[in-house]
Amino acid sequence: MSSSTLLASLFAYKAWANEALYAAMQDLDGTEYPEQRHTAIRILNHIYTVDRIFVANLQGLKHDYTATNTPETPDLADLHDAVRITDRWYQGYLTTLREDELEQPVEFIFTDGKPARMTRAEMLMHVITHGGYHRGAVGRIMAQLSVSPPRDTFTVFLHSTEPDRRNHD
Repeated sequence: MSSSTLLASLFAYKAWANEALYAAMQDLDGTEYPEQRHTAIRILNHIYTVDRIFVANLQGLKHDYTATNTPETPDLADLHDAVRITDRWYQGYLTTLREDELEQPVEFIFTDGKPARMTRAEMLMHVITHGGYHRGAVGRIMAQLSVSPPRDTFTVFLHSTEPDRRNHD
């Protein structure tokens, strides 16, 4: 499997996991658990903000973010819409890259003002692992409140989107 193929699969998984988590967040009652719901949305907004920062970084563009979260907390539905657009951007971006472009280093500036350099593949893997880490934190908040978080694993994604993988014939 090529790196491009694996990354495409991981970003499809990321979009799938985001859909499941945002759907489950509807069950997190903001009246009964206002602080926990707010914290969960702040975490989701942080994922989104970092995703957007790396959209700019991958294109060699400046962005307007001065931190890895925004001062305001967006409405969950609006955030979900924005996340969907960003997920589609990453999936589309991967279709434009050649395998050799994944190894190209890209220079950028972190929000703390310090310079950085990463390959495109490293940047894309950061987006994947960063989102997974923080989706887990939101899932933990939900579980503590007896709201079932989705089964957000790559294997569940693969087996639900490609059920033939469960057959050994």
